[in-house]
Amino acid sequence: MYPSEQYIEKVRNLTETVAAQTPVIREVADLYAQTILRGRMVHVFGSGHSRIMVEEMWPRYGSFPGFNPIVELSLSFHNLVVGANGQRQAMFLENVPGLAERILRNFDLSAADCALVISSSGCNRVPIEMAEVFQSRGVMVVGLISQEHSDASTSKDPRGKKLSDFSDYVLDTGVPVGDAMVQVDGLDTPVAPGSTVGGCMIVNAIKAEVAQRLTAAGAPPKVLTAGAICGAERAVELFESAYDEHAHRLAKLYEKVGSTEPVV
Repeated sequence: MYPSEQYIEKVRNLTETVAAQTPVIREVADLYAQTILRGRMVHVFGSGHSRIMVEEMWPRYGSFPGFNPIVELSLSFHNLVVGANGQRQAMFLENVPGLAERILRNFDLSAADCALVISSSGCNRVPIEMAEVFQSRGVMVVGLISQEHSDASTSKDPRGKKLSDFSDYVLDTGVPVGDAMVQVDGLDTPVAPGSTVGGCMIVNAIKAEVAQRLTAAGAPPKVLTAGAICGAERAVELFESAYDEHAHRLAKLYEKVGSTEPVV
């Protein structure tokens, strides 16, 4: 079997793993839809390459307001690789204790909010502490991990805690230990990771379910849509109104930053 065929076969297996989790995906969509209908936001965080799933959720074609993408560039700016803003620094920073608290200090969190925290291993400190801080503020947390990889990995948290320990729901991308899925003859380590494929399937399955619930509730989402589908004028209208709604929702998260009054 060619390496490309191996990879495609492995991806087919991922779809089966994701499909088996549809009952949990629907429960998560119920929670997220309730948060959005309340005028609040679902906070989405991932460090490293997990930021891909954050941006997959919002903003891009086929997505809609209600999600707060938290992408910390110091943890996820990979394209320079070495030198200033390089990968070594990013990998170091995602295990700095207390950074999650400083990130979330920027937002008014409410028990009406929900969160999605993404980490393939579930073992780096910043994603773990993000989930922990969310839970301490009454925010329901969904962890998106590779269960097999997480089980085989050692947590960087000195308590031995993993992302799953601070998640009300856990979803599994289905990828193997180490993420890479293809063995090449003569090469002693596997290539071609799959966590982005599994993660994006889960993220978009959640998104579709949330859209259905919002529409059924009489609050159809403003979906970013290509002009080739709805016409140029309607596409511009949707983009502008969706971005405006995002700004208005985000404003609520800044309104009482630093206040001791409880956020409802």
